Amino acid sequence: MLTVGQTVRRGAQGPTILNLGCGSQTSARTINIDFSINARLHQHLPRRLAPLIFTGARLDRFYGLEGEILVHDLRKGIPAPDGSVDAVYHSHVLEHIDRDAVSGFFGEVRRVLTPGGVHRIVCPDMERLARGYLASLEAASPDHDLAVAAILLQSVRREAHGTSLQRPWRRQLENLLLGDARNRGETHQWMWDRVNLPQALEVAGFHSAQVMSHEFSNISGWSEIGLDLGPDGGEYKRGSLYVEARR
Repeated sequence: MLTVGQTVRRGAQGPTILNLGCGSQTSARTINIDFSINARLHQHLPRRLAPLIFTGARLDRFYGLEGEILVHDLRKGIPAPDGSVDAVYHSHVLEHIDRDAVSGFFGEVRRVLTPGGVHRIVCPDMERLARGYLASLEAASPDHDLAVAAILLQSVRREAHGTSLQRPWRRQLENLLLGDARNRGETHQWMWDRVNLPQALEVAGFHSAQVMSHEFSNISGWSEIGLDLGPDGGEYKRGSLYVEARR
């Protein structure tokens, strides 16, 4: 189990990088932080017992976790001292934060970064989704509702997606124990693009904001860490927006 002190000391072998809201995309070269039920089970559940809890893709993701996970609720702040980390990364986390709470979250990121440290953000690209919607509309695509769903579904979904795919008894149990999609933090609260995200970063005190790609980063050794790459070596979260800024 990781502690705050270990979070700082692990930077001795390279840049200290926080991977906030890591989910199942972790690395042994980053400090992985998450508060999901999977993170808590990873901390306490022996691997040999995992098949009793997980099946299919869920079990594969559990076995695929690399490194350790610091179980922590980010609503209580980031568990690191001021100016102690070289980079902060989060992928498909920002859109789940209430718009009014974003400035406070960015303030926490800025607090823990060293001067000149990199803040790398990956999130759904509102511009790309809107353009896809308009193209589908103009073409009167028979699958047009999918273009609408790409923008709205995760904002209005009541049941968590993974739970909706389970057998009836397990589905009912998960909903009872874990709550609905919003209670689990799965719903989208805001959408970001190449204009409003750099603006929000500037207001929060960051500078040099720029749009990047899944292949390039100002974080030292990022391509070898591979958090933005899928098993096939391609983009992990296809069609995402990548923005970096510095403290």
